[in-house]
Amino acid sequence: MKTAIRIVIAGLSALLVGSEAFAQFSLSGQLRTRTELLHGQGSPLSKTDKPAFFTSQRTRLNAVYKGYRMQFFTALQDVRVWGQDASTNNRVTNQPQNGLMLHEAWGEISLLDTNKTRLGKVFSVKIGRQELLYDDSRLLGNLDWLQQARRHDGVLLKFENNGFLAHIGAAYNQNREARSGVLYDGVPIGYPAGTNGIGTMYKSMQFGYLGKKLKKGNASFLLFKDDFQKYKLDSAGAKNLRPGTWKRITAGPYVQTALGKFWNVTASAYYQTGKDRDGKLLSAWMYSVRGLYKMTRNFSIGPGFDYTSGSAAGSAKNHTFDPLYGTPHKFWGQMDYFYAANGFGRGGLADFYINTLIKPSSKLTIQADLHQFSSAATVRNAQDQRLSSNFGSELDVIATYNLTNMISFQGGYCTFLPTSSLAAVKNVKDPQKMANWAYLMINIKPDFLK
Repeated sequence: MKTAIRIVIAGLSALLVGSEAFAQFSLSGQLRTRTELLHGQGSPLSKTDKPAFFTSQRTRLNAVYKGYRMQFFTALQDVRVWGQDASTNNRVTNQPQNGLMLHEAWGEISLLDTNKTRLGKVFSVKIGRQELLYDDSRLLGNLDWLQQARRHDGVLLKFENNGFLAHIGAAYNQNREARSGVLYDGVPIGYPAGTNGIGTMYKSMQFGYLGKKLKKGNASFLLFKDDFQKYKLDSAGAKNLRPGTWKRITAGPYVQTALGKFWNVTASAYYQTGKDRDGKLLSAWMYSVRGLYKMTRNFSIGPGFDYTSGSAAGSAKNHTFDPLYGTPHKFWGQMDYFYAANGFGRGGLADFYINTLIKPSSKLTIQADLHQFSSAATVRNAQDQRLSSNFGSELDVIATYNLTNMISFQGGYCTFLPTSSLAAVKNVKDPQKMANWAYLMINIKPDFLK
């Protein structure tokens, strides 16, 4: 049956594109379930709070069509918690719980003929809903850990040749097809916008990215500007949108390279200026350096340090660095205490950590990380008393087993020892002394046609 389908597709492709080239069509999917036991994940629990237990599921269907000087891709996904819908639901789901959506839908047009693209040159324009994934995903990433992930509606101009690439992207958001006016309410219905506590989508954005492959790694520079709709607060504290935008600019370099035979080093630094989403003057920065030393063929270990600036209470200027639209889960602890949906104030973060990577076999990988977190700015309680900057420590142990190239299992156990300072900035009263989180994730990614 599969062979017959391939023959039919090949025949249709020949009819569609004639003798110039043969079109290709592939169909793939994903079923990913994650069962979680939460006992203080995201934030410490009060002593009266109880653990949570649930299973969430992502279901995706991906279709790719490649023809003469073009590509077309769609990813339809559904994200739900088991039991969220009654077993007899008929078509209607509450809007905040409606997890069926179009994750990606884009077309890419090659501006070069095939005799040049065969040489590795790329000059194309990509239009539509798409993931933006650059470098280590710190500032721009698909946030794949979240079941709903992250995507943008925009246009991307791409140029690539001989290990050099230049990308220019832009987006302009509106809530609906309005008859007049361009005011944009960036607070969505349902899932909150962003995972760094921003809570508001940009009105528009533009970015430029330059990258170069090195002999043993790669280097890049990112310039990103996002604009937020202006507003004023009325006497009741409600937001009234106003014409114009507040503009925020983030820029900085990234490098990843091998030093000798055993060291792999990653470093980045970014500066943020302009105005934040509330119109406050902004001057913030972050830097990161990470090393991984390959002690044996199956064991690597190395230190790292991340610093994101923060604002002290009463500061006239905002010094809190915002990690834009990246993947916080990858960097600041698996338990998502920092720069995820659950906030921790505006004081910034200093994170010293040790990474270890163990590969007992070709199918099994074990990652164990130890973090020590502290505030980048002075911490004060509600009585304006100065507290320790120590936020606590976290241990993450994650194991991944690839049963086949389409089936994988991942299990993790993480624990956090929070301090009273962390409980104060997260507004948790009478916190428990220890937090735990465990999960089991099953990932099935079949290729139906390829």
